[in-house]
Amino acid sequence: MKTALTTLAAKIILLFSFIIVVVLITDAAAEPVVPGTGKVIPQVGDNFEDENWSFEHNFPKSTQELNKNVAYPTGFAKNDRWYEGIKRGQPDTLKQVPTPKKGIEGSKGSLLLRSVHTGIYGRPSHFFGQDDFIANVAERIGGAIPVSQTPSVVVRVFMPKVAEWEHRSGTTFAFRTDLKTTAWHTPDDGGGLFGPRRTYGKQTYWPGMMIQYEPKEDTGREYDTAYFNLRSDSYGHDFKSKSIGKTGWWTLGISITPDGKVHYYASEGVDALSEKDYITTRNPYGYRAEHFATFFFDVCNKDDGRTPSTAWIIDDPAVYTVKR
Repeated sequence: MKTALTTLAAKIILLFSFIIVVVLITDAAAEPVVPGTGKVIPQVGDNFEDENWSFEHNFPKSTQELNKNVAYPTGFAKNDRWYEGIKRGQPDTLKQVPTPKKGIEGSKGSLLLRSVHTGIYGRPSHFFGQDDFIANVAERIGGAIPVSQTPSVVVRVFMPKVAEWEHRSGTTFAFRTDLKTTAWHTPDDGGGLFGPRRTYGKQTYWPGMMIQYEPKEDTGREYDTAYFNLRSDSYGHDFKSKSIGKTGWWTLGISITPDGKVHYYASEGVDALSEKDYITTRNPYGYRAEHFATFFFDVCNKDDGRTPSTAWIIDDPAVYTVKR
């Protein structure tokens, strides 16, 4: 009997030792990884240097999210690296422009993103609207990237002078990722007759960095303010983070580590990101990411049919992996 108990105790100790080792490994994997670490994936991203760069809009835009209308054929870039999202459609203007001063050394071309009609064309809502510019990642490399490869994405964003921003409080631009996981989820319709109906299965979610603008008239301050709003905390709530004290070029980055955590970085200028540019780490919506499918940008405005969004310029968006 003593021998049996001793053997059982030894097995329990061994089991707990294994659990401790797993926890330690997981904790080690939770360390943030600077976006841009590893090797770039050349099949995706863009440098906007091709003088023949163009986007076939195929208007009218899709507005599936608003009225269930998917307007085929949808828009696409000539180089096959970008496409129109069917939920909201692409920005009205996608134009190659000369790289603004102090951009990436040697860069001559960047991309302007701007919209007026962020809702249903001809039916302005006079509420917040957004358009999506989506990178073609999964299709070009044969599938989504497992987070075991520590994927990350980096982009340079040019912010115009605040006097040139759309004069409206709220989100004006966003840089986001498309992540996949397996988790419990409550349907958008709230569930069944007897309360929320939760299901377990594949889920898609879109963590990212939104630029939030607050004109002084709306805050009572003596100056306009802008900051990064991050999506999201573990409950799905956006939260305020790094302040934007200067316009011009910024470098933004998001990385996803093998533990499924999302890490956010931002810095002024166009230099490569480093540890000092770290903002925070989260599990958005309480999810643990399993795959990185793509990244995209949002341009936003008050959909009044007249007022254009702020003119945003991006350059050299690129995806990296540590293992591939």
